[in-house]
Amino acid sequence: MSQSGLPKGTTTGESERAAAQFLILTGMSGAGKTVAMQSLEDLGYFCVDNLPPALIPKMVELVQQTGSQRGRYALACDLRGGELFQPLVDTVQTMRHELELDVRLVFLDANDETLVRRYKETRRRHPFAEGSRLLESIQAERSALARVRKESDIVIDTSDWRPARLKQEMTQRFADTSTSLPVHIISFGFKYGVPIDADMIFDVRFLPNPHYVETLRPYTGEDGPVYDYVMQWPATEEFLRRAEEMIDFLIPEFKKEGKSHLVIGVGCTGGRHRSVAIARHIAEHIGQKTDATVMHRDSMREGNQ
Repeated sequence: MSQSGLPKGTTTGESERAAAQFLILTGMSGAGKTVAMQSLEDLGYFCVDNLPPALIPKMVELVQQTGSQRGRYALACDLRGGELFQPLVDTVQTMRHELELDVRLVFLDANDETLVRRYKETRRRHPFAEGSRLLESIQAERSALARVRKESDIVIDTSDWRPARLKQEMTQRFADTSTSLPVHIISFGFKYGVPIDADMIFDVRFLPNPHYVETLRPYTGEDGPVYDYVMQWPATEEFLRRAEEMIDFLIPEFKKEGKSHLVIGVGCTGGRHRSVAIARHIAEHIGQKTDATVMHRDSMREGNQ
């Protein structure tokens, strides 16, 4: 065991252990650790809040024992851990140099004026209070964290930031760019209501309706005759060109902003013919670039038979 309590590295499985990513989040109370951890959780990190640094070795050991070496882990530590907080810097160094782990120490900071304002707005008790004035408590915490801040890999100043701005910053810095944004395409009928979870809606009721073609009425947009009928019109071709061009632009922008998934609704009157065919085409287009699923909510409703 090392002085910081971490087990010594071994020669077996080192390459696998190195694949695990550890993000250790600390900083001033009131600087935004809660929002930051929520953002990391949305980005796919396994998050543990208020973990004393003295217990990080146990967390590392657990990760190794469960075979989850390739995960991403975010551990939030702060001075509420008391004496258990003190070995933080030494623990990080040991994780890097002895265990050869991928670990980054991130410090969230804000100026005194901002922290005072936030505590007054939330009316929460500062962990260093103990009868001191709020400003004195903040300054005492800043002094206690001076070494940790100096040794941090990344310092993020959240002064005057709203939560949405911090979430954006966390996404830009720590999102896994190798993962795709899942897109769900839902066809539906307006007469049955709009999907409540849709992020954007395309209304295709302007297209010629196969319902009024007697030989096509029994089929759905998944069937060849109906699909070909919907696709044959110049308006369909122009609509798909514009819609898919817009979707191609929006997907990376949504991902950049930290969106975890995208739901696209495509609606016609009954949700059986036009919307099904268009949703199928859009799903095939998106599926060439990212994960895409399609669901036809109303195509088999009894009223559509």
